[in-house]
Amino acid sequence: MSIVVTGATGHLGRHVVRQLLEKVPADQVTAVVRDRGKAADLAARGVRLAVADYNSPETFDGLFASGDRVLLISGNEFDKGRVGQHTIVIEAAKKAGVALLAYTSAPSSLKAALADDHRATEEVLVGSGVPYVLLRNGWYHENYTEQLAPVLEHGAVVQAAGEGRVSSASRADYAAAAVAVLTGEGHENTAYELGGDEAWSFAEYAAELSRQTGKEIGYTPVSVEDYTGILTGAGVPGPLADVFAGVDAAIAKGELVVSTGDLSRLAGRPTTPLAEAVAAALKG
Repeated sequence: MSIVVTGATGHLGRHVVRQLLEKVPADQVTAVVRDRGKAADLAARGVRLAVADYNSPETFDGLFASGDRVLLISGNEFDKGRVGQHTIVIEAAKKAGVALLAYTSAPSSLKAALADDHRATEEVLVGSGVPYVLLRNGWYHENYTEQLAPVLEHGAVVQAAGEGRVSSASRADYAAAAVAVLTGEGHENTAYELGGDEAWSFAEYAAELSRQTGKEIGYTPVSVEDYTGILTGAGVPGPLADVFAGVDAAIAKGELVVSTGDLSRLAGRPTTPLAEAVAAALKG
């Protein structure tokens, strides 16, 4: 039996692999990557590497084995038909007879266009007959803390989220939940709604940035249309700008507040506070 992680050199995938190595021997972990060179550090720790691409079905032939536990990390190529990409992995897992396939989805409360691919993938997975776990990940702290340069430069948090709140958590928190499922028992055919313990507003986020930097940083709410224009003006491709603006509109409606406590329960600890994530980002 091995634990197989797709997208293993991505931001979330690396956290998952690192945390797996704290719980199981390295030779029981297989990292699925597109570029072997980017996984040299994982190979050096004894992790097995498999080279495959969501866009090339044949690269998944024979990749999985009976009894494997698989984490399918959702793709980020919004323009390449993510449901089709994910289906390639699910069909290969079914053919191999894997013991479990966990998929990083989105909260059921999220109605934005971003969630459409996740809902469709869930249907494929549940209908496949493969024992599944739906890890419905909420928003990541890093979606904001990794974009601090313009905020600090302009002294403003600019979003189209109104007074909406977000139950975000760190990538490491979501990785801990995935590891708990991959290494634990009794999670088959379950959906977990995952979010941080504390929901926050962008006014509170701006106040926290002010507190930690000593600079006056305010929150400037804008319309969805204006926010889309700001993003495209900053070089974000139009379709992706629409996705991000759509998420802000969803936040304004409360669709990214997740209050189940599933994430901290699976992780076995409280989720990372936003203030801690801000402090880490400011240290660089």
